[in-house]
Amino acid sequence: MAYPGYGGGFGDFSGQMPGMQLQIGQPMPGTGPNLLPGGYPAYSDSYSSAGDPMWTYFTAVAGQDGEVDAEELQKCLTQSGISGTYSPFSLETCRIMIAMLDRDYTGKMRFSEFKELWAALNAWKQNFMTIDQDQSGTVEHHELNQAIAAMGYRLSPQTLTAIVKRYSKNGRIFFDDYVACCVKLRALTDFFRRRDHLQQGVVHFVYDDFLQGTMAI
Repeated sequence: MAYPGYGGGFGDFSGQMPGMQLQIGQPMPGTGPNLLPGGYPAYSDSYSSAGDPMWTYFTAVAGQDGEVDAEELQKCLTQSGISGTYSPFSLETCRIMIAMLDRDYTGKMRFSEFKELWAALNAWKQNFMTIDQDQSGTVEHHELNQAIAAMGYRLSPQTLTAIVKRYSKNGRIFFDDYVACCVKLRALTDFFRRRDHLQQGVVHFVYDDFLQGTMAI
């Protein structure tokens, strides 16, 4: 079973989409990421944040514990302008962004996790802009299918249809919903993959474990 992140394209931050300003898998300025299994970048808290513009956005909203919750992340991303001309991210999208990287289950995000999220958001944004050729701010369902395939996911037509129904509005997918879809796909795939020790695409779940993993995302 080859999951995205095990040798397959865009989903593991190892490829490059046309027109991409930030090459996926490359260190962010001032950082040196280690790679998690599957090619996902993991940033250390040990690097210097001096002169890092993202540090300014982060610390402006972070609490005394040096972490941000979903509401603070929403404010941080809005101030940073990462969404560009698209609508700011909804609070629900920010919640699942945190859940995607919340490996210590605090419900909050440290700066190192924020840096990792920033790299992912840049990649997804460039992918969306590549698909949204008419710059309407939305993509159609068949374009979402193409984007998902470009990320390395190999899903059945039935699953793709279910995803489109979940994230489309009147047959169109907005940027915020597109990012929410990307985040959830990655988070659920990571959750499943960590339990698929033989990498065969088959996992036996305990009901409570299944609920904990899926309800948190």
